[in-house]
Amino acid sequence: MSELSKMLSGALYRPSGDPELTAHAARARQLMAVFNSTPDQDERRSALADLVGDLGEGAVIRPPFHCDYGIHISMGAGAFMNFGGVILDCAPVTIGALAQIGPNVQLLAADHPREPELRREGWEMAKPVHVGSNTWLGGGAIVCPGVTIGDNSIVGAGSVVVRDIPAGVVAAGNPCQVVRELG
Repeated sequence: MSELSKMLSGALYRPSGDPELTAHAARARQLMAVFNSTPDQDERRSALADLVGDLGEGAVIRPPFHCDYGIHISMGAGAFMNFGGVILDCAPVTIGALAQIGPNVQLLAADHPREPELRREGWEMAKPVHVGSNTWLGGGAIVCPGVTIGDNSIVGAGSVVVRDIPAGVVAAGNPCQVVRELG
């Protein structure tokens, strides 16, 4: 099983020195360099479309933007990510249609073993992240590996989301907790 296959399946994998993962990461860095530096809107959109695995119609990411690979990101139609977004897409990261993501939000699928000896040996793992449709993530929110945020929910600015958030709620804090239901 390749390191890429292990990574996407949630198994332990070693990214360091793996030619396939290194090539994917280098490609992402090249496309991010173009996306983050060019003032030309068409060139920027083209780089983003090449970088992101599935970029829905009318989806927008404002530079600067950083990711691991890009190809494991799916962004729904009309979704928006503001300045300074970070997506560590070692596992699939899905952003639903019309999601609104504030500045400096981090969506982190990358994870590490809890055993110190495995970390010393360079092992990593990843868990998918899902942001539902019509959600709003306030600026500076951090969404941790394996978390799903339900449709139509709001996550307060600066929140650290370590467990799933159901649909149709307002949640905030560190750790992020449901504050109230919506409508």
